[in-house]
Amino acid sequence: MKKVFKKISAPYRGKWYKKILSYLLTVVICFVFLLWAVDVNFLWLFGKSPSVEDLENGIQAEASIIYSADNKVIGKFFTENRSSVKYEEIPEILINTLIATEDERFYSHYGIDFQGLVAAIKDIVFNGKKRGASTITQQLVKNLYKTRTSKYGFGLLGKIPHVKTLIAKLKEWVVAFKIEMRFSKQEILTMYLNTVDFGCNAYGIKTAAKTYFNVLPKDLSVQECAVLIGILKATTYYNPKINPKNSLKRRNVVLQNLVSNKFLTQSQCDSISQIPIKLKFSVEDNYNGSALYFRDQLSGYLHDWLNETGYNLYNDGLQIYVTIDSVMQSYAENSVKEHLKNLQDSFNLHWRGRNPWCDAYRREIPNFIENIAYRQPSFAFHLKNNGGDTLKALSEMKKPHPTSLFDFSLGKVDTVMSSYDSIKYMVKFLHCALVAIEPQTRHVKAWVGDLDFKFWKYDKVTALRQPGSTFKLFDYTEAINQGMSPCDERKDQYVVWPVWDKGKLRQWIPHNADGICLDTVFSLRAAFARSINTIAVQISKEVGIQNICKTAHAMGITTFLNDTMPSTCLGGSDVTLLDLTNSYCTIAALGEYQRPILVTKILDKNGNVVYTAPENRIQVLDYEPAFLMQTMLKGAMTEYHCTSGYLWRYVRNWYNTCDFGGKTGTSNNHSDGWFIGVTPSLVSGVWVGGEYRSIHFRGGEIAGGNFTALPVCGRFLQKVLSDSTFACYQQKFPQAKQKISRSYNCRQYNYDSLSTALTLQTQPL
Repeated sequence: MKKVFKKISAPYRGKWYKKILSYLLTVVICFVFLLWAVDVNFLWLFGKSPSVEDLENGIQAEASIIYSADNKVIGKFFTENRSSVKYEEIPEILINTLIATEDERFYSHYGIDFQGLVAAIKDIVFNGKKRGASTITQQLVKNLYKTRTSKYGFGLLGKIPHVKTLIAKLKEWVVAFKIEMRFSKQEILTMYLNTVDFGCNAYGIKTAAKTYFNVLPKDLSVQECAVLIGILKATTYYNPKINPKNSLKRRNVVLQNLVSNKFLTQSQCDSISQIPIKLKFSVEDNYNGSALYFRDQLSGYLHDWLNETGYNLYNDGLQIYVTIDSVMQSYAENSVKEHLKNLQDSFNLHWRGRNPWCDAYRREIPNFIENIAYRQPSFAFHLKNNGGDTLKALSEMKKPHPTSLFDFSLGKVDTVMSSYDSIKYMVKFLHCALVAIEPQTRHVKAWVGDLDFKFWKYDKVTALRQPGSTFKLFDYTEAINQGMSPCDERKDQYVVWPVWDKGKLRQWIPHNADGICLDTVFSLRAAFARSINTIAVQISKEVGIQNICKTAHAMGITTFLNDTMPSTCLGGSDVTLLDLTNSYCTIAALGEYQRPILVTKILDKNGNVVYTAPENRIQVLDYEPAFLMQTMLKGAMTEYHCTSGYLWRYVRNWYNTCDFGGKTGTSNNHSDGWFIGVTPSLVSGVWVGGEYRSIHFRGGEIAGGNFTALPVCGRFLQKVLSDSTFACYQQKFPQAKQKISRSYNCRQYNYDSLSTALTLQTQPL
């Protein structure tokens, strides 16, 4: 019986074995055919793959060049991988750390790690864990050739959901294999380390070593290598500068990988794991040219587009055409420095013999400089070296050493001064920001973030500060939106507004800037021009703070506004200069809102247009309210005792060819001075104030926005309008193109004539 069973079953065993072999062979042949089809873009199903020429040229990164609106090169984006390191300059421990963490079988595969791929699939299917299976070579392919983006296309099959990712992965396998065939393992490692992103704009190991530890790659220690390789998993989450705790944990995981791969002993790992991360962080400053604050904003402005397309701002040789006009930018920068130099002299004289940092009661804030010093990296360094002794650390900061300081006349002064005294010197400076926008196109034509980018990199155009009376634009816009007219009247009298504060009901009674109520009736147009707080509060109480905030957001304010506090109507909530200026553009554009535009188009290194500025205009105000607010802004230049009238000192030569409007603003304690100057084709916003809100003028006419901020705008407009190149900016607001149902010509509050206004408002301040 057994013999019979053997005779019957033997043939079947042979067939089972042959079937398995044939199945496996079929799978392999199909897989190879699939890779070949992807590589040659068979029947245009998969999109183009990197060519042999791409393989040869892919490792050369190119700088991205920034062109102004008048076609001038104003700067470049580039990385240090232009000065790449050789394999011999890379320490062995760094190579071992990279391989142990990113690709354990790097030396045994040909670009595709099938063992790792099987393990990854197993983890997903059985454990529900997602893990990477990309080899170092595949990561290099992804970085160099942008296979996950539309750079090469994905063919007809790429239109099917989820197939696009599979095609990209197959391309990475094919190209990784080609690279393995064309380059040695050492060359692949060198290319990878010269091009990979380590965060904080540090591309390549040379830049990363310099940025984080201020050393050359060959001088990196074991723990430093572990920190840098740990960053690669997530350049923000594991960044030692941004997230030091996460970085420390990740570093120790990387060190344990070295133990698992027998590059370190467990005792060595345990010992090194106890060492804290010691950064010597310093981002290399390669900025040249003009509009430095503007250029610093570009990477954030293009962030989403870069993520979507996979382009690298620092490597891909892009030609970026921006909205900034280089000549107008120089006028803006010069206007800021010219006025701020004079204003700083007035400020120093104003506080002569006293320190300018005071509280709301004009008392000097104790330990003000010490509290700033405690937040400096140098204090942390001295504190550690002195065993945590605060007094000794502060004493070290008071020792003189060579340093560089800002000076209006010289720009930069090299001197010998202690860190403590340099803080005391630098915080006394007033600061200024200016931004100019075309309301019809929303092109940003000039952008000055502060006095000097080398000394103050914090951009005041996007800083949050209290807008003061410039916020009244939204109060009156909503009032007119709800049916009021510029000629409606209100009395200048105290207003009592009950408000809940910390669970208690109190009475809010706002005052005018001069503390005086005239008990006189004014039109809304005159009240806006004279910036009468009591009337602004009256109409705000009538129309509702929530409605005012809603209108402000629709017109261009993107930050939080407290719609439960009545003080918001007088500028109690912080806004940015960029948002505020763009909101005034909405009025100049007759109610049409659009996000400010910084870039008009981008070309790739081959000259193909890959980006054009989006046009997403929204009509947020009806024609009539927008037109009436234009008349309100013009009235702010001609009404009796108007706060913006001093602008005529600078632009009186163009009153026949150009319309002007504007609004001043001064925040609590005179911490912020504002002026928004409006013409039909250019809106210019200016902010002036201290780095800290406690540093400001004590009061008086000298402290208002018409003295601190308006002259900057005036100088700027004067320079622009004097230049025949910008003759196109001399325009008048259009007359009403439809019947206006509400009165807006409140003559009883005007000057007798415009010439009288010009004469009165051009007297010395």
